[in-house]
This record gives sequence, structure tokens and C-alpha cells, in this order.
Amino acid sequence: MMQDKEENKPKASFRTMKESSKDDWEIIGLQFREYAKDLPKRIISHLKLLDGDFGGFPIDRLQHSLQTATLAYKAGESEEYVVCALLHDIGDSLGSYNHADIAGAILKPFISEENHWMIEKHAIFQGYYFFHYIGLERDMREEFRGHKYFERTAIFCEKYDSCAFDKNIENIPLDFFLPMIDRIFEKPINSIYLKD
Repeated sequence: MMQDKEENKPKASFRTMKESSKDDWEIIGLQFREYAKDLPKRIISHLKLLDGDFGGFPIDRLQHSLQTATLAYKAGESEEYVVCALLHDIGDSLGSYNHADIAGAILKPFISEENHWMIEKHAIFQGYYFFHYIGLERDMREEFRGHKYFERTAIFCEKYDSCAFDKNIENIPLDFFLPMIDRIFEKPINSIYLKD
């Protein structure tokens, strides 16, 4: 049982962080590194929560994510970009009103600035295709016109995200993308916890 394994591991001795010691943080750091190795598995588990969740769309959210990644992969996009395409809506289950922010936060430590901006802003750019139908400003993305990643994000939505609702397209299975996820999440490149 997982909890039994956790109970038997060494633990820090402080009651408040103010009274913690270097020894405490060595214990925490060792266990953190072990926990961090399983991040790809936790991400996949969370992504699978989108399976069967249609929300009125023609295909469920997991199939939409797979279709977005499939289109990006077949177009020859980089591995990082393909993983971003796969995970762009991973925030749907917990962030009904800010899913792109959640996806961006999950991906940020592991991806480039341009891909992070693209994922974090994709919901606003995707709105170009439907906001006017729900009483919102279709051109909300125009506030970002001139930004160095504007075109990149507009293209992501046009070529991959907005057209990934076709139930007649055969998606690449999730298992195909698992090694890519492992590689992207293997080592952070942008985090306050990285040493110079």
C-alpha cells in the first residue's frame, strides 16, 4: 500500500519552516527527486480524465487532444510542440474558466518561452472561431497583435486546435506519445528550483 511505504520513509523534524535545517531539506530533496520522476505518469493519468468528457463537442476532450497532437506530429512540428498540442487542454477538468493557464503552468518549467506563451494564450486565440456565438468579443486576441508569438499562436489554433474535432480522423494512439512526454518532462529548463 502506497501510504505504508510513505510512512516508513525518513521525514523532516521541523514544525515550522523557520526552524528547519539543512538535514531536513536533504531528506525532503531526496524524496522530491523520486516523486518528480513520476510526473509523466501523473500527467497521463490526469489527461485520461478527459476520456469520455464530450461537453457537447463532436468528440470527447481526450480525442480532441490526441487529434491536435496527431495533426501537429504529421505536420512535422517539433517533439516539444507536439507534447504541447497533446496537453493544451489538460486544464479542462480543474480549470473550467482558465484551462489554458493551468496547461501553461504545468508545461512552463519544461518548454520554451514561445511554446509556453502559445499554450497559455491559446484559449483567447481559439475564441476567434466562436466567441461571437456566445456573446464575447471575437477579436479578443487583437490585444496581443504585434507580440512576437502572436502568429505562432494564431497558427496553432488555425492548423491544429480549431480543426481537431473531426470524428472521421484516425488519431495516433496515446501510447505513441508517451516516450515524448517522458523526454519533455525529464528535466526542467525553467524553474525557481534550478541552480545556475
